[in-house]
Amino acid sequence: MAEEEKLNRGFGLWSSLALVIGTIIGSGIFFKQGSVLQTAGDTNTALWAWLAGGILTLTAGMTVAEVGSQMAETGGIYSYLTHLYGKTTGYLAGWMQVIFYGPAMMGAISAYFGVLFVSLFGLKSVWSLPAGMVALALVGLLNSIPNHFSAGFQVLTTVIKMLPIIALIIFGLFFGKHDALGQMVTTMSHSSAGGFGVAVLATLFAYDGWVTLANISGEIRKPQKVLPKAIITGILIVIVAYMGISYGAYRSLTANEIVALGENTTLKMATNAFGYWGGRVLSVAVLVSLIGTLNGKVVSFPRILYVMAKKGDFPFAKTFAKINHKSKTPNAAIWLMVAIAYLMMALTDPDQLSDYAIFVTFLFYILVFIGAFKLRRQDPKGLKRTFSMPFYPVIPIVAILGSLYVEISEIINDLHGIGISVIIVLAGLPLYGWLNRKK
Repeated sequence: MAEEEKLNRGFGLWSSLALVIGTIIGSGIFFKQGSVLQTAGDTNTALWAWLAGGILTLTAGMTVAEVGSQMAETGGIYSYLTHLYGKTTGYLAGWMQVIFYGPAMMGAISAYFGVLFVSLFGLKSVWSLPAGMVALALVGLLNSIPNHFSAGFQVLTTVIKMLPIIALIIFGLFFGKHDALGQMVTTMSHSSAGGFGVAVLATLFAYDGWVTLANISGEIRKPQKVLPKAIITGILIVIVAYMGISYGAYRSLTANEIVALGENTTLKMATNAFGYWGGRVLSVAVLVSLIGTLNGKVVSFPRILYVMAKKGDFPFAKTFAKINHKSKTPNAAIWLMVAIAYLMMALTDPDQLSDYAIFVTFLFYILVFIGAFKLRRQDPKGLKRTFSMPFYPVIPIVAILGSLYVEISEIINDLHGIGISVIIVLAGLPLYGWLNRKK
């Protein structure tokens, strides 16, 4: 495709793997321990929820990797669904990611960064929003220069964020004083337990981000081979890290303490392990982790907007379809999505919106999973596939059933929020009709 030739293929295997790991491991594993355990009700169920979320993510990643190996285009799910089901379905997937999901995730991560930043340096809470916005602006600037800089930055931040995770896992396994298994949450907050399905949904925020690599296929060297390797290997590494740090947390603190501490669980764990300065170092590592995750989002989501604009599926298409002559990056698309994220940070709760967005995203994921069967029927001998998932058709079936289970659990738990997210997505249809008439 013409737009693929203009993008610089600056991502190799290691930077692609770092993008997957670095985008997934952000704030979730550090901040979600309390909420997952509270929702699950006991440590056994919580550990199973973390594992189930990882397995669901892995089966989803394998399925998307097979689909993506046959469509090495920038745009990810937008491009896949356009090819599989037609322009309207593809447009809705792209619209959802550009207007809702991408900015909400960017805003949520930036907001987390701001809160932690002012806490670490003893600033007033009023400065958390400006701090988060400055962080997002700096990442936007980094992504407005040639992409080998953002690729290198992704590798660096991923290495840094893995060091405290490894340290916390070792501390919990070898120096923890509690039995990690069989602990019940006995505080009043246990009444808010939502069950296993909702607990799995809570882990999916921490596992989110693996699909970002598919959005930049046009900037990956040998994407048909690199994309499957990076997605699957990256998810496996993340599952091991998440299970390890969760088990370590349950060994270090009681279930009631973890629920009471909430977002401060891993900070307390680090302070117990390495003292006051150990907690400070962990906070800095989490800031680096958040910046790395934010970088992955800003690398990925504007590419969807860029491809939509190239196909005339977005207003002011000529502006957002442009590639900067020097940097070979879609700068107009980048800064529009930064601006939408700013709006969400200022006017709404982007963290809550990101939870709603995950529900809608999985609806489109399910369509991609079903599309894997469609592509297999069209090409039974696999002549077009450079990667074939193992254990077919078990893998895509698990991905579909697991996603449906989580979606149904969320509908039962928060129908109002789900309704808001669906309305936001469907609001793109009138615009799509206008764009088609304009064409």
